[in-house]
Amino acid sequence: MAAIIGFIFFVIDALLGLLVLAIIVSAILSWLFAFDVINHRNRFVNQLADFLDRVTGPVLLPFRKVIPSLGGMDITPIIVLILIHGVRVYLLPASHAALLTLFGAY
Repeated sequence: MAAIIGFIFFVIDALLGLLVLAIIVSAILSWLFAFDVINHRNRFVNQLADFLDRVTGPVLLPFRKVIPSLGGMDITPIIVLILIHGVRVYLLPASHAALLTLFGAY
């Protein structure tokens, strides 16, 4: 049972890590679009930006509704990255240990 619980928490941590990567790449792409380094006419870049918006949008949207932009700068990715880091560092290990204790596998 401990191996299954450990694997589930490994997958959750890996998915959160991929979400962090997607948020960072999406933010960098938005800066590159804003400064005209790249444009949407490139099909690959456009598809990548669309994919990243679809992945990160549902996570960032609730925070964008609450947190106003500061001088035209969107700080919600930074806030979400801090929250995800807190979940990965504090909540996942604590809940992993609690589940192992609950099922007597610890």
